[in-house]
Amino acid sequence: MVESLKMSTTLLASPKEIYEAWLDSKKHGAMTGSPAVVDPSIGGQFSAWDGYIEGKTIELEPNQRIVQAWRTSDFPEGSPDSTVEITLEEASTGTKVTLVHANIPDGQSEQYKDGWNEFYFGPMKAYFKKKRTTAGKKKK
Repeated sequence: MVESLKMSTTLLASPKEIYEAWLDSKKHGAMTGSPAVVDPSIGGQFSAWDGYIEGKTIELEPNQRIVQAWRTSDFPEGSPDSTVEITLEEASTGTKVTLVHANIPDGQSEQYKDGWNEFYFGPMKAYFKKKRTTAGKKKK
């Protein structure tokens, strides 16, 4: 049996900024707080969190949607990749980011829900808020 989860948050950034940060090694690392290696093309490989997360990009709709085959070193041996789909929608206060994580090995969805909040959504909120604050100071 497999599990899935769906989560959303709103970030103080444009869809383009989030899309580009997700697919850029340096920016991805900056927004999550851990180095990442990302090939930003369809079929391109990625890894994050010291190799804990790895996979490849399967679909891209610029500034709107990213779909990746995704797995961690906690997946049971022989388990297929899960799928992570990130959609970006403009919102009055920035961008609504919706993450659907499907085909998660049985019993692991809660740990990934916690992980997405702690290691992605939380750091991303801080990163984009800081970028806005810094950009605002530079304009004055």
